[in-house]
Amino acid sequence: MRKISLFLVAAMLLSMGTVSANEGGNKESVKKLSVQIYEMLSYNSLTSNEVDQTAFVRFTINENREIVILSVDAANEVVEAFIKESLHDKKVSVNEYKEGRSYTLPVRIDG
Repeated sequence: MRKISLFLVAAMLLSMGTVSANEGGNKESVKKLSVQIYEMLSYNSLTSNEVDQTAFVRFTINENREIVILSVDAANEVVEAFIKESLHDKKVSVNEYKEGRSYTLPVRIDG
């Protein structure tokens, strides 16, 4: 399990730069958001059946600065549920954000 967590951490570090906003925004703010999401997903109990997969997470931030999951595109239902549970309604600390802006984050879970 520790090995899976380490690979998830490495994958999230590599994909931090790939968070994209549909509208232009402050790159520093987007990077800070990526780091917070990475930390939320770093602790997991996924098994070998859930590794070696990529999921695409589409979300927005509401007026209370909470993540609202719009969609998770994953081949495995367990991975999809894990991502939704780990991120949905979690508060993030962002200085500059525009309510309703949607973000897409690729999450790679390696084994």
